[in-house]
Amino acid sequence: MLPWRRPLILLLCAWLLAGCERPPAPAAVVVAPEANIPSTPAQAVQTLSRHLRDNDLEAFARDAVPPSLHRQLEAAWRDGRTRWPLQELPFDKRLPGLMATLAAPDAPEHLRGTFERQFAGQGGPIHSAVSSLGVFGARYLQDQGDFSADERAHYTQLVVTVSAWARKAPLDDRVRAQQAIATLTDAARRSGLGSVDAFRALGMATSLRRMGRFQGVFKQALRAYGLDLDASLDGLRASLQQQTGDTATVRMRYRLDDQPVDALVSLQRVDGRWYLTDYLRHARAAVASEAAVATAAP
Repeated sequence: MLPWRRPLILLLCAWLLAGCERPPAPAAVVVAPEANIPSTPAQAVQTLSRHLRDNDLEAFARDAVPPSLHRQLEAAWRDGRTRWPLQELPFDKRLPGLMATLAAPDAPEHLRGTFERQFAGQGGPIHSAVSSLGVFGARYLQDQGDFSADERAHYTQLVVTVSAWARKAPLDDRVRAQQAIATLTDAARRSGLGSVDAFRALGMATSLRRMGRFQGVFKQALRAYGLDLDASLDGLRASLQQQTGDTATVRMRYRLDDQPVDALVSLQRVDGRWYLTDYLRHARAAVASEAAVATAAP
């Protein structure tokens, strides 16, 4: 794998999975504006979806877990023990190093030179490599990693769909690449997250606000290659499949690159509010972990 191709592909997969695993906006569900507090499982999913659509990662973190757990996460973030909710993204430990790579002073020139030497006009080899990555990713999700059954089923659909998009996307196009490199490196520098220590120093709320702005720029870059994540978020629909006491299952349906994705997510009620079960599990594990957050080198 070439030096900067790996992190760019990983970032792409990470934000794609992030933008679609906490989604759904059921057309028939309306959150009461005066309360703005989701009271049903479908409304809870809708609220998180809207935050992602608005690139509001700070609000997403606030509404994805109960207040007491959110406070514990903030403390764990300051201690360097977690980067939740960024840890909901596959390959999350690479993100600080990736931001540092993009924010480096010579990043634009270096990445443009690498692209010209190794990628420009190489559509065939690139698409072949992407196809191989898609096969590997789908196999990995079947039996590796700490994923629930819901996550494995959903993520596998995403990997297959993203791989199909990438095989036809103009990834070797010079004009698009130059524009993407310029906008992403500029956004990384302006984020102030250009070092692996910046996330801890800035704290959870500030880091998520800045990462949200970077996410917005990343979405714009993807649209130039024919992938509109905001359109997918706008088109998400959710419906309650089952509810038994304080547990529920919601069905999510949406289109990614005009391909249908159909997935189930589990929720549970805590202190009268609904939360995605997988997010609670991951957040609680992050708080309990005593291991320092790994910081991948750029």
